[in-house]
Amino acid sequence: MLFNLLDAAATTGTGSGGKSQLSMIITLVAMVVVMYFVMIRPQKKKQAEEQKLRDSIQIGDDVTTIGGISGRIVTVKEDSVVIETGADRTKVKFMRWAIQTNDTANARMAEEKAALEAAKNAEKEEKKAGKRRSKKDDAE
Repeated sequence: MLFNLLDAAATTGTGSGGKSQLSMIITLVAMVVVMYFVMIRPQKKKQAEEQKLRDSIQIGDDVTTIGGISGRIVTVKEDSVVIETGADRTKVKFMRWAIQTNDTANARMAEEKAALEAAKNAEKEEKKAGKRRSKKDDAE
């Protein structure tokens, strides 16, 4: 539909074919640039994040696979991992690419984020208390 509109705009130009072709080319280039920033770039960022997650897997991490199986990592090899699941300690071998989330790393990141937030809040409170003291001293 968009191409039909562009074609119609090109044929109903002001009489100079060069201008309408140039505007059509500029429009197409702009669409490609927009598609890159809306679709391709975020996908590449997500893939890089997932690869970083899979490379940071360690023994003892709790993970979830793309099939929904949760367990603790027992063995890590170059292209595969062995996960221990359930109370009966069943061991299952998966390829690294099948790991969807690292629950242990996510919990660590959440704790670090909360600690950083608490430190920022404490710093703000300390600054407010310092301002109150200085105003009180100025008033006396």
